[in-house]
Amino acid sequence: MDDTGRAGRIGRRWPAFAHPGFARFWAMVLCVNLSAQVQTVAVGWHVYDMTRDPLDLGLVGLSQFLPALVLVLLTGAVADRFARRRVIAICLALELCCALALLALTRAQAGDVRLIFAAMVVFGVARAFYNPARQSLLPNLVPPADLSNAVALTTTTFQVTTIAGPMLGGLIYGLRPELAFATSACLIGAAIVLALLIPPPRQLRAEGGPRLEVMLAGFRFIWGRKVILGAISLDLFAVLLGGAVALLPVFARDVLAVGPVGLGVLRAAPGIGGIAMGLYLVSFPIRDHAGRLMLISAAGFGLCTAGFALSQVVWLSALCLLLAGAFDMVSVVLRGTLVQLWTPDALRGRVNAVNQVFVGASNELGAFRAGGMAALIGAVPAVLIGGAGCVAVAALWARIFPELRAIRRIDAPAPPEGAARR
Repeated sequence: MDDTGRAGRIGRRWPAFAHPGFARFWAMVLCVNLSAQVQTVAVGWHVYDMTRDPLDLGLVGLSQFLPALVLVLLTGAVADRFARRRVIAICLALELCCALALLALTRAQAGDVRLIFAAMVVFGVARAFYNPARQSLLPNLVPPADLSNAVALTTTTFQVTTIAGPMLGGLIYGLRPELAFATSACLIGAAIVLALLIPPPRQLRAEGGPRLEVMLAGFRFIWGRKVILGAISLDLFAVLLGGAVALLPVFARDVLAVGPVGLGVLRAAPGIGGIAMGLYLVSFPIRDHAGRLMLISAAGFGLCTAGFALSQVVWLSALCLLLAGAFDMVSVVLRGTLVQLWTPDALRGRVNAVNQVFVGASNELGAFRAGGMAALIGAVPAVLIGGAGCVAVAALWARIFPELRAIRRIDAPAPPEGAARR
């Protein structure tokens, strides 16, 4: 088959790849996510080798989340005010500096862990600006009809790197610690080149300077659009209540008695389910009843979580987690497409910045909720109650947000924004 025929077949199956800008964007995201996973594992191992204090591992994660929370009003405004492709390139350059700094600290065998935390805070600041710009750039690269396909491809890439990245990072770190940070730096370097090769897209930019009114526009827009508020808050409470990942070591050791190998299987199961569903949605995107399917997916995620809590055999537990990952992927793709398409281009950065904080908060607070409840009533009741609560939230949201339930197609263009200019 010649190149034209091959390109046509790829365009029919994965229409987002028919747009050169998206192909480079997708490759950039792959490099960035893989780099972040390798670096996170390497930093975790290195910090724990230095201090032997589990609290420091929590601080590593917190240092990457807090900048997004503290800078939420600024990060989205930057993504709307300036060219998103350039913002991404600058953020990746800052991430490259962090990776090189970690490499230098490792080679020098620096014994002050505060230097590593400082580098991770800077990395968190770069990610805080990168994520809204990256999420907001995607709708500028593909037409609305292909956005769902693009979101599914990008989200599947994240799931793949979530599984492969830690394994790769652990393997490379075991060979030589500084080699892991060098690998991360090389991946980020490749991502910078790919970001600069993305053709400059058309972008509607927000008017106004760094006034509080401008920076709060994302919050006001989400509150005023009940469809978007319902979709974002549904995901927030579903993950907050239904997440069981934080307690997997407890289930592997005390409930299922499967040891570290079984824990690895359980940790991989949601990602495998997400990848499988993502590949399905890439080829067979959801064309109708999108709102109902979003609510059903949240309820299915909760039911599978509750099933995992009640299971006493490892294969059933892994199956429940796999299905939970598949349901979560449906919700993520639908929510991601909805938020991007139903938000005016000039507001996407600020809306995505708020969404980023919601997602990060749900993961962090969800782990805290699960751990706190497990300490009080045990791991099995904590996960069971959380799964049941997730189902209840889906049912409640169907009543509170009838606009969300009524959505059939999500590939409608966003409403116009009067304050935008070319």
